[in-house]
Amino acid sequence: MATINFYLDKSDKKGFSPIHLRINCNSEQVKLSTGEKVQQDDFDKETQSVKENSERATEINYYLAYLRDRADELLNNSYKKSYTNKELKLKLTGFVKAYKENHNVNIVREQVSLYGKPFTFVDLFAGAGGFSEGFLQAEHNNKFFDFLLANDINDNSELTHVVRYNHQLGLDADFLCQDITEPDFLDNLLSKINGKKVDVVCGGPPCQSFSLAGKRKKFDKKDDLFSHYLEVIKVLQPKYFVMENVKGILTKEKGKIKELIIKEINSIVDINEIPRLSSFVKSLKKTNLDNSFLIDCLVKRIEIEQFIDSKAEEVKELYIKTIDSKFKKLTPNIADYKTSKTDERISTIRHGFNLLVRNKEWEKLKRDIIREKDFCNIDNDYFIDSFTQFLTEIDSNEIINKIEIAFSKLNIAKDYKKACDDIINALKIYVLSIDDCLSLIRDYCNENQNKELGVIINDIRLYKIEAPFVANSSNYGVPQNRERVLFIGCRKDQKFISEIPATVKEEEKVSVFEALYDLDFIGNNEEAHQYQLVDISKQYNGTAKKMKGLLKKRSIDGKPIKTKGKTFAEWSRRGRLNGRFEKSTKPFYVRNEEALNNGEKVYDILHNHKTSNQGKDVIKRLDIILKEGDYKKAKEKLNECGLSSNKRNYNVLKPESQSPTVMTIPDDYIHYNSPRALTVREMARLQSFDDSFVFQGKRSTGGNNRKSELPQYTLVGNAVPPLMARAVALEILKNIR
Repeated sequence: MATINFYLDKSDKKGFSPIHLRINCNSEQVKLSTGEKVQQDDFDKETQSVKENSERATEINYYLAYLRDRADELLNNSYKKSYTNKELKLKLTGFVKAYKENHNVNIVREQVSLYGKPFTFVDLFAGAGGFSEGFLQAEHNNKFFDFLLANDINDNSELTHVVRYNHQLGLDADFLCQDITEPDFLDNLLSKINGKKVDVVCGGPPCQSFSLAGKRKKFDKKDDLFSHYLEVIKVLQPKYFVMENVKGILTKEKGKIKELIIKEINSIVDINEIPRLSSFVKSLKKTNLDNSFLIDCLVKRIEIEQFIDSKAEEVKELYIKTIDSKFKKLTPNIADYKTSKTDERISTIRHGFNLLVRNKEWEKLKRDIIREKDFCNIDNDYFIDSFTQFLTEIDSNEIINKIEIAFSKLNIAKDYKKACDDIINALKIYVLSIDDCLSLIRDYCNENQNKELGVIINDIRLYKIEAPFVANSSNYGVPQNRERVLFIGCRKDQKFISEIPATVKEEEKVSVFEALYDLDFIGNNEEAHQYQLVDISKQYNGTAKKMKGLLKKRSIDGKPIKTKGKTFAEWSRRGRLNGRFEKSTKPFYVRNEEALNNGEKVYDILHNHKTSNQGKDVIKRLDIILKEGDYKKAKEKLNECGLSSNKRNYNVLKPESQSPTVMTIPDDYIHYNSPRALTVREMARLQSFDDSFVFQGKRSTGGNNRKSELPQYTLVGNAVPPLMARAVALEILKNIR
């Protein structure tokens, strides 16, 4: 029976004694230094720990307990039946080495110098950091990316970011943990950027409410995140921006959502060109004397685009008050005094102006209600219609609609009909996008003026975009068929990018087997902390030659090459980040922010590789589905065996092809070689994350906790595949000026 303990060696000149790990096994001993030192009086021999009142006691004791657990695992729970003392010491030394390399290292480290031009980027809705990983991997003709800031609303996103980019890679990239819809988001974002120029903004607003597979809801809090993303673009004005979403967004609302997004992108204007457009629109009054009021309103609406935040709200308020003033002068001509004070039609118009003036406050209230509605799961119940109706009523478009109805029910004399119509049209101009305003301006132009306007429109639109681009991640070396829509906005002074060229041909795509074969050494309810040798010949016996034939030497982006190539699994273990990060430290795991602050870090060789504890019936069910190769085909046999399931679908991975889209629930997938779900690490491989990228916090969660927690599986499933992001970043680097 082996015993594991710690002891102190001789003290140095300062009175500190090295802590050693000792294993007694079969009359032999294995000894190695832990790399930590303490005062003799600070170590409790009975408890084998550092006394609580000592400096760094929590951190050191956590580390010692971690080493003890790994030693016990190697001795008693190893996949290999037994280790020699030499092998045992070598394995444990690996864990100690990882700890030493990371201990007391400055978070921000000097990177390996790269000669060339750095371009900056910001990652919004960052999640785990798929875009960030891909952008940091990209390099072209000595051009590369510097990471300024990431944003998301979840603590575990921030924790994963801080560990990966600050502690491990030594970057000073900041993280803003805040909802993009909050009123002070932009102020906080600008404060963290601290005046630095942003060249590229990337991000994928959450896609649940746009997905064809999910249930669509009215007034879902995620539905307006695109517009808030574009508000950031308006302020930062990067050279390029990239928005990622599910393919279903192209057909949502019969394509209207896609058209709206393009229209909103076209409405981002170069504010330096606004005076030129304003002057042109004002000049139209000479040939449109009867419509001078509406033309003035168009000018005011256009000029709102020059301002942001509080100043923009002031200008909007002034716009509505100007129209209100026109109505007050008009009122005596369309209603007598008594009617003007008591009639509900007049009151509707008057109060409608009040509501519009307070638009900022109503928008904040709407956001709060939508957030609470979402938190309380209000949907498909007796409450939903009331919530939907109220949220509809306080929308500016609906308020204007009611004002128009009120006007239509008044008996207005012919002489004042146009003045009333002008008020209604002026209100409609207020809620138009700039793109719609430009279309409306054309109605007041003659042929020559239309030509001049066309030139101005071309100059005033800050970004060029023709149509969104559908990208399949498997075309970029990712072992997964994941179709995503990319909106790529190109600033007018930059080269136009309409698509991202594939890096692999159809017959060259990376297979599931290439991605996962070297991780296939654990069974049900097991966890691995280091790699084990996988012998394909023994594991596959008669089909070994075929399986080995699936392995190809490739470049980083998946292209098969004969010399200096690596398999996909080898790239995953080595890492795909370029030479800038040679000084990065070993990856580690922490369970939460408190553990990070206390130094309770786990320095394993392999992270996130743990299987679920599935019951016997579940394993039998998965085994039947695996053997049948398809869930639908297996249903009859499952019924016969009393193992049927209410689960909608199981995806059996095919070793020779690509996986279906990786989602957030591991039980949706069955491993190609054994009846079990996938580990976080295996799902990360299918997404093309390097093994050195450690997903922090809880492994999984369920129920209502999914609203507030973002466990490892969700971080992986929601991420942009880094290799696809790398292809996007590379194309930008090829074209950016």
